[in-house]
Amino acid sequence: MGTIFVDNIKQQSSQGSGTITIGASGETVSFASGVTGTNYPAFEAYLSSDQTGLTDNTNTKVQFDTERFDTNNAYDNSTNYRFQPTIAGKYYCFANVKLEPTTAQKTVSQFLSIFKNGTEYNRSDYDPPDNEDSGVSMYTFSILELNGSSDYVEIFGRINTSSSITFRFDAGNGTSTYFGAYRIGT
Repeated sequence: MGTIFVDNIKQQSSQGSGTITIGASGETVSFASGVTGTNYPAFEAYLSSDQTGLTDNTNTKVQFDTERFDTNNAYDNSTNYRFQPTIAGKYYCFANVKLEPTTAQKTVSQFLSIFKNGTEYNRSDYDPPDNEDSGVSMYTFSILELNGSSDYVEIFGRINTSSSITFRFDAGNGTSTYFGAYRIGT
């Protein structure tokens, strides 16, 4: 087997476009180290300190204010707290949020939602048996198709306590409450 060295590969049909096939069924195609672009754009952000004083039984946007990384500057961590990629495609979006009542209180229900363009797209629910838990970490995920121009994604949480008290999103030193997404394809 030999090696081919080229500067450019171009295939063009009589219609001005074509398909280039790399490898065959059952073969593995490897990329050299340092090749980037796979699963991009991508970001992950977290809550750096507790978000407090939140109203009982009300959807509240989680303000993930610190980025771990943001490959394409597609996440706003200071104003809208939303992911708005500039490349169209399907995106795997995920979030984990620790919801806690501000005083020792039993919870009736907890919700963690992914919103697309201001509308709830997907939700995780937790209804503790006999109102036993005071707060839990919740995880949610979804695959969303985003148009690469105006579509955006946000995370909202809601806790319903037995006494209508305020609640908080617990930062947990940046490990309890986080949000991320990455492109998985067209």
